[in-house]
Amino acid sequence: MTSPGEALRRRLGLTDSVVLGLGSMVGAGIFAALAPAAAAAGSWLLLALGIAAVLAYCNATASARLAALYPVSGGTYVYGRERLGEFWGYLAGWGFVVGKTASCAAMALTVGSYAWPEHARVVAVAAVVTITAVNYTGVRKSALATRIIVAVVLGVLALVIGTALFGNHSAATALPGRVGPRAVLEAAGLLFFAFAGYARIATLGEEVREPRRTIPRAIMIALGLALVVYALVAVAALRTLGSAGLAAGADPLARVVSVAGAPELAPVVRVGAVLAATGSLLALILGVSRIVLAMARDRWLPAGLAAVHPRFGVPHRAELVVGVIVAVVAASFDLRAAIGFSSFTVLAYYLVANVSAATLRVAENRPARWITSVGTIGCVVVGFCLPLGSVLAGLAVLAVGAGWFFLRKHAGTTE
Repeated sequence: MTSPGEALRRRLGLTDSVVLGLGSMVGAGIFAALAPAAAAAGSWLLLALGIAAVLAYCNATASARLAALYPVSGGTYVYGRERLGEFWGYLAGWGFVVGKTASCAAMALTVGSYAWPEHARVVAVAAVVTITAVNYTGVRKSALATRIIVAVVLGVLALVIGTALFGNHSAATALPGRVGPRAVLEAAGLLFFAFAGYARIATLGEEVREPRRTIPRAIMIALGLALVVYALVAVAALRTLGSAGLAAGADPLARVVSVAGAPELAPVVRVGAVLAATGSLLALILGVSRIVLAMARDRWLPAGLAAVHPRFGVPHRAELVVGVIVAVVAASFDLRAAIGFSSFTVLAYYLVANVSAATLRVAENRPARWITSVGTIGCVVVGFCLPLGSVLAGLAVLAVGAGWFFLRKHAGTTE
């Protein structure tokens, strides 16, 4: 148990919680995942989006029921530990930290690529430093910053949708060849990367007011709003560029407004992309640091990372360590292809969440059996349909984490 002096402060209401979850979903998916998903699924992109949404709904329902029962920082790391045992909680936390650290670096590089392509890595590192400083000074300021970013990004996306739906559609072309079920499931896995932002709400459980009521509502509202935005943007992009055009560019939404007949709006869309990726980066670092906090409290990571700042009420050491690691990775590697790797490890995280939720009793507000069944099977099937390199890298990381767990357990029993 956490002593009162170590507990985080409950400052977030329903609106702030929804905005934090929505901010981490809208940015990553719209500007990073649509193009590779279209390259995989072609004209079946909307079907892949539907599959990703169903899987996200099942995972969100499981997470919401568990978060209401265990309203503390840590998310599925805590749920797995409490419902399935120490190892499964640890493995979920390990996969989340590693996968989302890669996502943080990818989002930072996205900021750099859109803002100043010639110096993308320098801008990426600067973005990480800035976001870490914002998070360090308190979660309410993080929520305020995310609210501003979400409002601007949604305005830009509304501009894209309106321009695309009523603009020129003559350039739309479809990808050649037939698309098989595996390709659609691969695209669903890539799009799931975008939906997974609702996890940020659950990982902030210790900082939410009335968590048993607020967390489930916030998760479902954020997920529903994100799905509406994704569907509208995907339809608009397919009508304007077609699946081939959407898959071809690194900046598909900027190309959408240009091809639709309004090239003067492309710079506005690029600014929106930078803000969206910044919002995702802010929420991702916030969520990863809370998992690090929870694992440090249980001594699976250095105990010093469990410290909470006496003035700002945040896990300041965990946030600084996460920020430094993300900055180093962003400065050293090209991680745009890490979407697949991140998706695989996060699907493993939600696999533990679904199995944990299936152990709930009726009195504990257990989800319907079909929800946890579809969530469990979906995580496995979609995860292994991702690109082979991502699957192998994800399995290797999980194996390393499992090895570290048993090494620590053995060391503890021999002391």
